[in-house]
Amino acid sequence: MEFIDEDLQHYAEDHTSAESELLHKINRQTHLNVMKPRMLSGHLQGRLLSMFSHMIRPKQILEVGTYTGYSALCLAEGLQEDGTLHTIDINEELEDIVRGYIAEAGLTESVKYYLGNALEIIPAIDATFDLVFIDADKYNYANYYDLVIDRVRSGGYIIADNVLWSGKVLEKYRKKLDEDTAALLEFNKKVQDDPRVENILLPVRDGLMVARKR
Repeated sequence: MEFIDEDLQHYAEDHTSAESELLHKINRQTHLNVMKPRMLSGHLQGRLLSMFSHMIRPKQILEVGTYTGYSALCLAEGLQEDGTLHTIDINEELEDIVRGYIAEAGLTESVKYYLGNALEIIPAIDATFDLVFIDADKYNYANYYDLVIDRVRSGGYIIADNVLWSGKVLEKYRKKLDEDTAALLEFNKKVQDDPRVENILLPVRDGLMVARKR
């Protein structure tokens, strides 16, 4: 996931607005107590997600993959006053932690937290989305995209995380083509070839695909 010199990474973080006390707490507690803490968006990417959300000023956000709630709280920073963030995760073990952070952020009325299979939950959400953030099982990225593309308003955005997959989208950085890498290669090509969107792949952290619906 490290694509630039470590010192340059620290320099970028040092010249990026600080995360809030609550986000810092989530960051630290996730690294101390939760498996696979690298799944957390973290300071730099979190501030980028917040910046996107402030620019878009969404009324309806969909997040696929809540984890410990860090990215959800970042995305919620740009919500319109009467907006809603829908966030879906399959890991029931993290429910109490996530609900606690949502409450601590004062967002219990703005954030709807769903537990279960996102492929089943997404069609049941009655909303047109201004912003979608996909950060869940890589195998289903293309399926999530297909489910949401017609639910995103014209001018709305889809952002997908981990699309460079620690560089393994390039053959020289992998020993073999595993299932997740193959799924991400398919997803990246799907977005690139989709005439309904204009897109940019940002080499930030583990890669962010940003697609704007025409």
